[in-house]
Amino acid sequence: MTRVAIPSISFCQTDILREETLAKYPDTRFNEEQRRMSDDELVDFLSDRDAAIMGLENLTAEMLDQLPELKIISRMGVGLDNVDPAQLRARGIRMGWKGGTNRRSVAELMIAFAICALRHVGPLFAEMRDGTRPRHQMGRQLSGRVVGLHGCGYVGKEVVGLLRSWDCTILACDLRDFSDFYRDHGVEAASMDELLERSEVLSLHLPLNDTTRGLYGADVLDRMRDDAVLINTCRGGIIDEAALKVRLLDGRLAAACIDAFAVEPPVDDELLNASNFLCTPHIGGSAVEARLAMGRAAIDGIEDNFLPKPGVSPFA
Repeated sequence: MTRVAIPSISFCQTDILREETLAKYPDTRFNEEQRRMSDDELVDFLSDRDAAIMGLENLTAEMLDQLPELKIISRMGVGLDNVDPAQLRARGIRMGWKGGTNRRSVAELMIAFAICALRHVGPLFAEMRDGTRPRHQMGRQLSGRVVGLHGCGYVGKEVVGLLRSWDCTILACDLRDFSDFYRDHGVEAASMDELLERSEVLSLHLPLNDTTRGLYGADVLDRMRDDAVLINTCRGGIIDEAALKVRLLDGRLAAACIDAFAVEPPVDDELLNASNFLCTPHIGGSAVEARLAMGRAAIDGIEDNFLPKPGVSPFA
């Protein structure tokens, strides 16, 4: 009988997922306190287990060395920036993972961000609530805008589908060849230079790795249109938040919306309080439907898994 441990807080908060897990794996240990564990606590929690369903928790090489019985790690979620494929492969630990399970939820949040930023919903709501009661402020429709997507994987493609009825010009910049998809959905392939120069709404859909960390630094932000809205619903650390703050405060960028920060929870109150800044606490996948899809994929991953290899998809 496979012995399973589930430290993932979001998984353990969901009764349906717990019931479905127990139906397949009766010997399952749940994170009943539903809190983030220290490294020592996590090692103790995973000891004597064959498989684990992991979310945002990280296992270092030293921790893995203390877990010789652990043979399968299944991912609750799609992010892989806290997974070291080399360390897993060296120990023969297989990984369960399925991409795109939260794509609809994240794509819908991106659309909500775009509309709210273009119509100044955040600052107007704040002024309505604090008693200022502004009469109005002119904004822009999402309809007809030039929307740039940096990354056109699962979520990017979902955004393209959602934008069909908005009559937007859609640009996409991706290292991978999605020419057939672009042709079928009226998307224009763009270089990064063109993406920065033309996008009125620029949305990031990138993994966090050595090539994307800090990619949107001061020099890149300065190449964007001054009326542009920058949206990040993927991973923190891709945007230089200090440089972003400067450009929001001095008007070199119209607005920004962030769901994922380099440090969570974020600590820069000056950025958070900027009138042209809108943020949420990493809720892209926090929809009932997305959580169930991610959790069920993680359950399936206990049996449907692979030996990870650096440089090979999904680590390419």
